[in-house]
Amino acid sequence: MKHILVPIGSTENAQKTLQYAIDFASEINAKVFVFRAYSVQSKAGTMKNVDAIIEKETNLYLRTMVNICDVKNVEIKLISAKGSVVDSVEAIDQELGIDLVIVGTKSNSIKEGLFLGRTAGSLVKKSNLAILAVPENYEYKTVSNILMAFKSGVVKSKTVLKPLEFIVNKYKAQVNLLLVKTPSYKEEHLVLHKDLENLQSTLTVTENATTFQGVLENIKTHNPDMLCVFRRKRGFFKKLWEKNTILKEEFYSNVPLLVLIGK
Repeated sequence: MKHILVPIGSTENAQKTLQYAIDFASEINAKVFVFRAYSVQSKAGTMKNVDAIIEKETNLYLRTMVNICDVKNVEIKLISAKGSVVDSVEAIDQELGIDLVIVGTKSNSIKEGLFLGRTAGSLVKKSNLAILAVPENYEYKTVSNILMAFKSGVVKSKTVLKPLEFIVNKYKAQVNLLLVKTPSYKEEHLVLHKDLENLQSTLTVTENATTFQGVLENIKTHNPDMLCVFRRKRGFFKKLWEKNTILKEEFYSNVPLLVLIGK
């Protein structure tokens, strides 16, 4: 895991998200790319060089954010891009090869009732990269206890578990697997893929209407410092992943949420 992308907005928590990413990168010897997308509304009579002005202002904002952080020994690069966040992230990945996206949970949203704001939510929904969503005001600490929740032990993608495997090996973290038997389960879902077996420290099997409910019932018991889930078309948080924002009343985590997405 060498390249970490950090999309930041204009919220007060943006600096704390960036500091978390820098601290994380320092531990694993990774490079950080600090990124912000911007858009320009073209109107009659506007200045021809408005794109250049906004790009300059965006880069100045990024440099300001970096300057107020403790950069430690981390190599940091700035990226500003015109267009949507999701499209820009995809283009950056194609050019640089991004291993992990670290984003604040609320991003640019100011709604207190949101857990995932529009930027974080749209990345989780549409991106093909692993996402680590960091709660507001969360300070970096060593990952020692991960709760991984799923309703099927079937893993078809060869790359989907790579970010988790890296974190586990780097931090020597314990992985508590939570297999949730939902009413629609099949016997094949209860058989763990060999890579999941290799990761597990403990395995809990529970029966709930949804994987989401299984997590809510068990998260306090395991008391993890990171929650890990798959983004599957028919998997965990299916209804939540269908939209670009997630309310706290629908789901809330006070620890970083690692969303694994298989290419």
